[in-house]
Amino acid sequence: EEQELTYKELNEKANQLAHYLRSLGVGPDTLVAIAAERSLEMIIGLLGILKAGGAYVPLDPSYPSERLQFMLEDTNAPVLITDIETVDKLPSTWAQIICLDEERGSIKNLPTMNLSLISSPQNLAYVIYTSGSTGKPKGAMVGHKGMSNLIKAQSNIFEVNDCTRALQFASCAFDASVSEIFTALTKGAALFLIDKETL
Repeated sequence: EEQELTYKELNEKANQLAHYLRSLGVGPDTLVAIAAERSLEMIIGLLGILKAGGAYVPLDPSYPSERLQFMLEDTNAPVLITDIETVDKLPSTWAQIICLDEERGSIKNLPTMNLSLISSPQNLAYVIYTSGSTGKPKGAMVGHKGMSNLIKAQSNIFEVNDCTRALQFASCAFDASVSEIFTALTKGAALFLIDKETL
């Protein structure tokens, strides 16, 4: 949709969000929920959470409200990142809601430089919930070490490089999205995001 970010712009915007999240107390193993449609803001949100040292919990806005409510309550995430398009679809929560579109003004005034590293390979990177087909959905907790191993192996197997053009196809709440997003971004590839209708 005629939108794009360079790596420099993406890094700076993610750093600004990370500074904001750190000011809210986000750090290692802090779970931060993110509910956003496939967009530049979604990618900024994921990177901002990781750069702050937190772990992201992706919520697919198309999920039933009861399922989203269960995931928010089960994780007890203190912060929820979303956008104007999605916020009204979400159940009520005690979490502090950061609507990226609305808070862009205050976030864009924060520093753009990289933050100091405060998480370790053993800390959580993300928590993705199972489908719940055998009962209640369960959160699968993945650390930075496992995530890094996956990204390195798959980017090598798929021969991802700075000439690669990768389509972000899977829902952010499905772990295939981790491979799509991060194998592209760690190798300097171009990551393409398109809406559900086009997919």
